[in-house]
Amino acid sequence: QLLFKLALDLCFRKRMPQEEFMLGIDEAGRGPVLGSMVYGTCWCPVDKLDVLSKMGFADSKVLTAEQREKLFEDIKASEILGWNVDILSPQEMSAKMMRRNKYNLNAMSHDSAIGLIQNALDRGVNIQEVYVDTVGIPEKYQEKLIRIFPGIRKIVVAKKADSLFPIVSAASICAKVTRDMDLENWEFPEEPQNQKFSRQMGSGYPGDPATKTWLTDHFDPVFGFPAIARFSWSTSKKMVKEDGLEMEWDDDDEEDDDGSIKKNTQKMTSFFTASKENESVHDKQQRIPIAQRPPYFRQHFMHVTNNFADYR
Repeated sequence: QLLFKLALDLCFRKRMPQEEFMLGIDEAGRGPVLGSMVYGTCWCPVDKLDVLSKMGFADSKVLTAEQREKLFEDIKASEILGWNVDILSPQEMSAKMMRRNKYNLNAMSHDSAIGLIQNALDRGVNIQEVYVDTVGIPEKYQEKLIRIFPGIRKIVVAKKADSLFPIVSAASICAKVTRDMDLENWEFPEEPQNQKFSRQMGSGYPGDPATKTWLTDHFDPVFGFPAIARFSWSTSKKMVKEDGLEMEWDDDDEEDDDGSIKKNTQKMTSFFTASKENESVHDKQQRIPIAQRPPYFRQHFMHVTNNFADYR
């Protein structure tokens, strides 16, 4: 899915270093339980604001898909606009939000925006005005950016910035179209070779009945959801907790009050020693030749077994 970024990074338009630019930032896909979150940025010369305003940009959420795609093509073809995106995959977001030292969504959003500004500066773009659609309290976010980028003359962080500043509207379109392309071209490594996952996923938002149905239909009690789902969302967590198989991991050898090691603690391997005579019908069905297993299992060198002692 991140292949898009490699192509999109080639968008930079070379202009005179002394020319002053304005830059806008907005995101797409912050709320959905499915798919990546995309941060987009767009920049243009400060003295070309009148040209930018006539290009018809608006908040991407109020435009049709066809209108957004047409405007995105206009951005790519423009001689005065530059653009870039940062794609945060569902796996990356879930891993960061569920790790021991929490890395929340607001922090990820801030860091993505900061990275996009720094990326434009590193390319030699003379950014002197920045406009950002806020995440959290606008005043605090704005103060944070001013501290990080003291060389930028004007930084504005505001609610609904995509409806206030055309350059943020343009960034919004870059983000939204990229996310739509990402979802449309998503490849499921978990797909069995003889079965295709449904793409009737709805809007991807947790409250959408079609999205809930898709999650239910594609839920595995052991592995959870395909990688397109965000495991860190409450919708996913609830389904895993209620419908997933529960696993309890034994601690290391426990000590009695006198410091001696308890010897009656069972090992994890004791739960996986069923003989083939006692093998269930389900387990027999799971002994599938490796060539027929889904790519996900082959790529991760996963094998079906009913005896973990074989892997000690």
